[in-house]
Amino acid sequence: MSKSTIATEAMATQLQLETRRHFLKQCGFGLGALALGNLLGACGNSASHAVSLPFIDASNPMAPRPPMFPGKAKSVIYLHMAGAPSQLELFDFKPELAKLDGQDCPPSLLEGKKFAFIRGIPKMLGPQAEFKQHGESGAWVSNYLPHLSTVVDDIAFLKAVQTDQFNHAPAQLLMHTGSARLGRPSIGAWVTYGLGSENANLPGFVVLTSGGNNPDAGKSVWGSGFLPSVYQGVQCRGEGDPVLFLNDPDGMTRDIRRASIEAINEANKLTYDTFKDPETITRIAQYEMAYRMQITAPEVMNIDNEPAYIHELYGTQPGKACFANNALLARKLVEKGVRFVQLFDWGWDAHGTGADLAIDIGMVNKCRDTDRAITALLLDLKQRGLLDETLVVWGGEFGRTPMMENRNGLKMPFKGRDHHTEAFTIWMAGGGIQGGVSHGETDEIGFNAISGKVNAFDIQATILHQLGFDHEQFTFPFQGRSFRLTDVSGNVIREIV
Repeated sequence: MSKSTIATEAMATQLQLETRRHFLKQCGFGLGALALGNLLGACGNSASHAVSLPFIDASNPMAPRPPMFPGKAKSVIYLHMAGAPSQLELFDFKPELAKLDGQDCPPSLLEGKKFAFIRGIPKMLGPQAEFKQHGESGAWVSNYLPHLSTVVDDIAFLKAVQTDQFNHAPAQLLMHTGSARLGRPSIGAWVTYGLGSENANLPGFVVLTSGGNNPDAGKSVWGSGFLPSVYQGVQCRGEGDPVLFLNDPDGMTRDIRRASIEAINEANKLTYDTFKDPETITRIAQYEMAYRMQITAPEVMNIDNEPAYIHELYGTQPGKACFANNALLARKLVEKGVRFVQLFDWGWDAHGTGADLAIDIGMVNKCRDTDRAITALLLDLKQRGLLDETLVVWGGEFGRTPMMENRNGLKMPFKGRDHHTEAFTIWMAGGGIQGGVSHGETDEIGFNAISGKVNAFDIQATILHQLGFDHEQFTFPFQGRSFRLTDVSGNVIREIV
C-alpha cells in the first residue's frame, strides 16, 4: 500500500470522527474571535489585559499549585445554615425593636419593598432571645448560642451584609457561585481550580450535609459550572460508606480493580489525545481518585477512633448523621490536606408556619444542634495550630425581617420572620482574619444597613484574598470572555483582614 493511500485513509478516518459538534467546539471560538476582531477594529485599538491563570498539569489536574501571592489561609471550612438564620435572635441586638413588639409595622418600612410572603400590615416582632456582651471585644451574642459566646474574640462579625435575592435557591446560588442563575462554578470549585489539593488520595473539595435535606439550590451550589468537573464538590456521607459504591463488588479483588482502571484509562488517554476534551481528563482523574479513596476515605471519615474528650467537645453521635459529626469530619479533612470543606445544615427557615419553623422553638433547637459543634471546631483547630491557616465562614443566604410574618395577610400560628435582603450577619474566623471585631451596623430596629455594607461579592473577594488570589485577575475563559467568581463587583473587606 502506497504512502499516499495510507495518508488518504488516515484523513478519511479523522473526518469521520469530526462531527458537527466537534467542529463547532474546536472552531467556534475562532469564528467568534474573527467577528470580535472586526468589532474591535471598528471601535479603534483596545489595550490588551494579561490574565493570570494557574498552570494546570493535564495529567494531574488536582496537583498543588501556588496562589498569586502568599495567602494567610491554606484551606476553607464554610458553614452554611440553609434557610437563613435570624440575625435578630443571634448577633444583632436591638433593644428599640423590643419596645415596638406587637405594634403595627410603620408604612415607611413597607412602601416600595418586596417581601417573599408578607402582605398587608404585619406586626413588629421584638427579639425573642436574651443578649449579653461577651469576651474582651464585648460582642453581643444571644443566649441561643451559649458556647459560641465563649470564643467571640476569635471571630470577625459582618453585621451589614446585603443581597438582592429574597428566595432561597437564587440567594444560595449568589452566595456560593456569584450568580443567582444556574451555570456558574461554586466558590469551592474556584478554590480547588486555583490551588489544587494537598492530598492526592482525597477530593480537594468535600461537601457534607445535615438536617435531612440538601439546600434549596440543590447540588449546583457545589458544582463546577463551566470549570472542568474534576473541581466540583464531592458529597460524602457522615454515616456508612463515605461515598456510595466506593467499595469493590463481590468477586473483584483490588488487583483486578487496578487492572480494570488502567485499561479504562488507557482508552480515555487515547480519546484525550484525539479530542483534547478536558472532561476526559476528569474521567481519568475520577477513576484514579476512586481507587485511592478506597484506602484513605474510610479511615479519614471514621470518627469512632477519636478520643473521648473530642467526642465530648463536639457532642458527636458516632453512627448517626448529624451536624456535630460533620463538624468533626471537617477538621479531620483539612488536617489531611483537603482544600475546601462545605457544610450545609438544612432547616433554618423560621417563618412561624409550624413549631419547627418558629423563632422561639425550631430555631432554638437548630442552635442547640450546631452551637456546641461550631465552637468545638474553632477550639479544636486552634489547639492543633490549624486555625491560623484555616478560614472558617458561617452564615446563611439572607436575613430575617424585624416584623412578624403574616402570610397572605394572616398571622402565623407561631412566631416567625420573613426573608430579608437589607441586612444580615455573617462571621469569619481564622485564616488571617482579625478576631474580636465587628464590622458594619444596622439601624435601631435592624431593618436597614447604615454603615459597613458588604455583599456576597465582597465576601467572596475576601475569601479568595485570604487564600492568595486577586479576585479581579483570577479568571477562566468561557464563551469568548474571561469570567471570575465575583463577576464585575466585589471588594476585599480590609477592616477584618
